[in-house]
Amino acid sequence: MRREIFTDEHEAFRATVRTFLTKEVLPHYEQWEKDGIVSREAWLAAGRQGLLGLAVPEEYGGGGNDDFRYAAVLAEEFTRAGTPGLAVGLHNDIVGPYLTSLGTEEQKRRWLPGFCSGEIITAVAMTEPGAGSDLQGIRTTAEDRGDHWVLNGSKTFISNGILADLVVVVAKTTPEGGAHGLSLLVVERGAEGFERGRNLDKIGQKSQDTAELFFNDVRVPKENLLGELDGAFIHLMTNLAQERMAIAVAGIAAAEHLLEITTAYVKEREAFGRPLARLQHIRFEIAEMATECAVTRAFLDRCIADHAKGELDAVHASMAKWWATELQKRAADRCLQLHGGYGYMNEYRVARAFTDGRIQTIYGGTTEIMKEIIGRSLLG
Repeated sequence: MRREIFTDEHEAFRATVRTFLTKEVLPHYEQWEKDGIVSREAWLAAGRQGLLGLAVPEEYGGGGNDDFRYAAVLAEEFTRAGTPGLAVGLHNDIVGPYLTSLGTEEQKRRWLPGFCSGEIITAVAMTEPGAGSDLQGIRTTAEDRGDHWVLNGSKTFISNGILADLVVVVAKTTPEGGAHGLSLLVVERGAEGFERGRNLDKIGQKSQDTAELFFNDVRVPKENLLGELDGAFIHLMTNLAQERMAIAVAGIAAAEHLLEITTAYVKEREAFGRPLARLQHIRFEIAEMATECAVTRAFLDRCIADHAKGELDAVHASMAKWWATELQKRAADRCLQLHGGYGYMNEYRVARAFTDGRIQTIYGGTTEIMKEIIGRSLLG
């Protein structure tokens, strides 16, 4: 089915993204996978190409366009290229809205130009060893000391954790406030007492640095409070729909690309003297995945269009996230199976897609959390 949500401008941007990936990312990606981290030069190149801060106002060095369809193009093309390590989506779609919507004028002028140029790489530190989706379980504390906060605690599974120059930390500022006693504090590279732990050894997305972070009596200036005091819960909930949509867009793009490469493979690969594509079971597998992708794509494109107009609610974003990522997981498993032994080899795209994509049903809110959100909206 022909997609109708993109204009000629979006498709021109898609061509720009593909050129960037071909020139600045793909030639270096294998080395980044071995290193466990991408080059900072890649971030600077993304900034020069105008891929960072798409929605940031032009006065701060950004693109000045908050049309989510451009973010969707980025997510689709990075997914098709198999390059999740350069976490542009995290930077643009998750951290960016916090800075632009919550930042003071002074904060915006201090951080956003570097955010857009690639000189300032960002991260969000919410997850802790004992607290994932449950914000009430957060133990990191920030004590008010007059002109500054004293931050203590630890975070884990933080994407961009090693490279990040600016980390938005979720901390407890009112101990008795539960989830409503949390604030967002911005910790900058070089702050005394801010330490990075291991670059965690993951099963996939090897080049995407994911780290433990430790805060030991870190002095955070009062002017680094982002948004309202004790307002983190509302701030986080406000931006979760976009985060989940970005993950969902990558999910359906991955499933479609896996279907595409597997369809080509079964046409060429022979077994018992004929192409695999001649076997009824193979045809049924391809037919089922193609139908699932087509139906999911129709729903996702509607969600993308709605979000671009500011009309997407949290429930439909949760539906999109859990359905598209679970489809991605099923497609990766089935496509690897159809590749046989070759599917287990890293030189085949399907193998890396299998491990890279497994996290999709977990981060940004697990599938189980998505179902709980949907269920509560229907049943109270």
